[in-house]
Amino acid sequence: MPAKAGEKRRAWTKVKLLLGFVTLVTMGSQQVTAAAPPPAYAKEHGITIDATGLTPPTMWQVPGKTPMIMTLDPDSTEALRTTTPYELKLKPGSYRFGTFTFDFPFAVTLEGVLDFASSLDQCVSGRGTQRLTVTCSRTQPYGGQRDY
Repeated sequence: MPAKAGEKRRAWTKVKLLLGFVTLVTMGSQQVTAAAPPPAYAKEHGITIDATGLTPPTMWQVPGKTPMIMTLDPDSTEALRTTTPYELKLKPGSYRFGTFTFDFPFAVTLEGVLDFASSLDQCVSGRGTQRLTVTCSRTQPYGGQRDY
């Protein structure tokens, strides 16, 4: 019987060592995964919105990212104002800029730069950069079909 007890002890030691090794390997792979950079679509990019050229000054919004302007008391709202450029942290995707009189869609690409319809070029600049500059208070007449 003592020989069997020794064999059992050695067997349990082997099992414990094996379980310890599996635990270390598992923890190590989790650490590698946690240290990997985020996928491109999950990375936030600093996008500056500059609407300081709007006259008269007003408030603006990017729904889901800034306080809404249509539902708040204008005197006590935290909505962003066109008197100062503001940086938003945006992931790649589609967004919408809006004031009380002018709104349009824009996108942040996987590379973290802006894209928007070319029909907006007379009122909006910054395509291919990280700075969206808005200069019109409302849609201006232009000779062409809208592509937004």
